[in-house]
Amino acid sequence: MTEAPLPPADPKRLPLVFAGAFNSGDLAAVDSLFEPEAVFITEPGTTVTGDARRRANAEFLRLGVPIKLTVRHSYVCQDLALLICDYLIEGIGPDGEPVHLAGSATDVARRGPDGRWRYVIDNPSGTDRPRH
Repeated sequence: MTEAPLPPADPKRLPLVFAGAFNSGDLAAVDSLFEPEAVFITEPGTTVTGDARRRANAEFLRLGVPIKLTVRHSYVCQDLALLICDYLIEGIGPDGEPVHLAGSATDVARRGPDGRWRYVIDNPSGTDRPRH
């Protein structure tokens, strides 16, 4: 288990700090970058929070493959930031099967009273349409 990362003072750095925590495989480190009631969109139209959000993040960590994140856009208004990031999770999973997940996430972060930014909405599906 690694030491939980300090959420950044610059919202543009939040995805990069997230990538480091994700690649460490430490769920507590990943969770430290989210507000307690943050929302995770598991697929378009489906949201989870609390323990269900932690379980959803744990599923991604179980892939055992590192994530690469590139911040495409960062828009800030007072204590809110909209982050558009391209991501790639690619490699061989623990079961020996290839893993390839890629997309553009649309995330919202908020600056806390400590001046640090944390996710409040994590939407890895970006603007994908709901599945029917």
